[in-house]
Amino acid sequence: MRLILKEKRFLLSTFPVHRLRVAFSGDSPYKRLFENFLSLSTLQALNYILPLLTVPYLVRVLGPEKYGLISFVQALVGYFAIFTDYGFGLSATREISIHREDKDKVSEIFSAVLVVKCIFGALSFLAFVFIVAGVSRFRPEWVVYMFSFITILGNILFPVWFFQGIERMKYITLLNAFSRGIFTACIFVFIKRQTDYPYVPLISSIGAVTAGWMSLRIAFKTFGVKFRFPTTEALVYQIKEGWYIFISTVAISLYTVSNTFLLGLFTNNTIVGYYAAAEKIIRAVLGLLSPVSQTLYPYVSKLASESRERALGFARKALRLIGSGTLLVSILLFLFAPLIVSVVLGKQYLPSIIVLRVLACIPFVVGLSNVFGIQIMLTLGLKKQFSKVITSAGVLNVIMSLILIPLWHHAGVAVAWLITETFVTVTMFLSLRRMGIRMV
Repeated sequence: MRLILKEKRFLLSTFPVHRLRVAFSGDSPYKRLFENFLSLSTLQALNYILPLLTVPYLVRVLGPEKYGLISFVQALVGYFAIFTDYGFGLSATREISIHREDKDKVSEIFSAVLVVKCIFGALSFLAFVFIVAGVSRFRPEWVVYMFSFITILGNILFPVWFFQGIERMKYITLLNAFSRGIFTACIFVFIKRQTDYPYVPLISSIGAVTAGWMSLRIAFKTFGVKFRFPTTEALVYQIKEGWYIFISTVAISLYTVSNTFLLGLFTNNTIVGYYAAAEKIIRAVLGLLSPVSQTLYPYVSKLASESRERALGFARKALRLIGSGTLLVSILLFLFAPLIVSVVLGKQYLPSIIVLRVLACIPFVVGLSNVFGIQIMLTLGLKKQFSKVITSAGVLNVIMSLILIPLWHHAGVAVAWLITETFVTVTMFLSLRRMGIRMV
């Protein structure tokens, strides 16, 4: 009996339980990392579950043509969302993360970023009105365009970059859940027939603006952020910091937002509906990767500012986990594409099966490029190299789309996107190897 007790004591003394307790106690980095991951995972679960309720309903009530119209308008508005977001989703997050212990500095960064976004928002509205009024194809549906643009105001008000920087993602989760909850409930209450289609973007916009307004109140009241009208130098500094990321984001839009937009220009709303419906499924799956990326980025940024080797070691572990998980997801999407389309979208969308099968590889490819680009290149300050890869990919996608859309329509733009994402992943991997950074 004594021998057994001694063996138990020995095993307990050799197992590092105390290290786990320390790691996940108090306000340790690992506990915060886990909490942020849990919060963002909950958010993405909602982002995944709620569309499973609304998308099947909307695609059936609206039909491919009206659903395609709304998707086309959202693609156009997406360009202005990119402009107003600028590169702040990453550059401001990094700045806040580094200086989060200095409240005065955080307030300075917060104020400068918010003012720049408001200026860009005003310029965007003027340009948007000019475009809608000036293009004869857009004018008949001007109400849909204007209702859709209101979401830009919500994006401006919601400082996601602030909550990510201070690693308090639970607020993002709660506010987005509230916004999406409003959208989901209102869709079933107010969208009853195809003629109700203009109210879909309006409902989405109301939820976004409400969440944005509430998020600002939390930033000011809960975290003590004080708005101080920034100096010209502070504004210019934030614009410069976000420039390369902004250029990269614009380039990324050439093979994300632009796919739907180009397809709409060269075909019709019905074909756009086939593509957009399948793409919506892929976006929902990619959304499952988002909490991992958003949680890791501020943590790896902080780690990289202290030790390059520790950051790279952590990124290699993340690569193995993300790569294996996304590979499994891609295989399942390819195998069960017909079943997914028939259950989620309905028989009207059978042409979407080929699109979903082509895009099934996207989660795996994007999972790898996220680690190579976001978690390594940007955290190590390789913004120029990152920007070059993404810009080249954007140009490649436009060229491929212009070639393949006339040939294969919705399937063609899907092939163009897959080729482009593969190019991004391979090029980033080779660029890191040339710089002496080995990931495998």
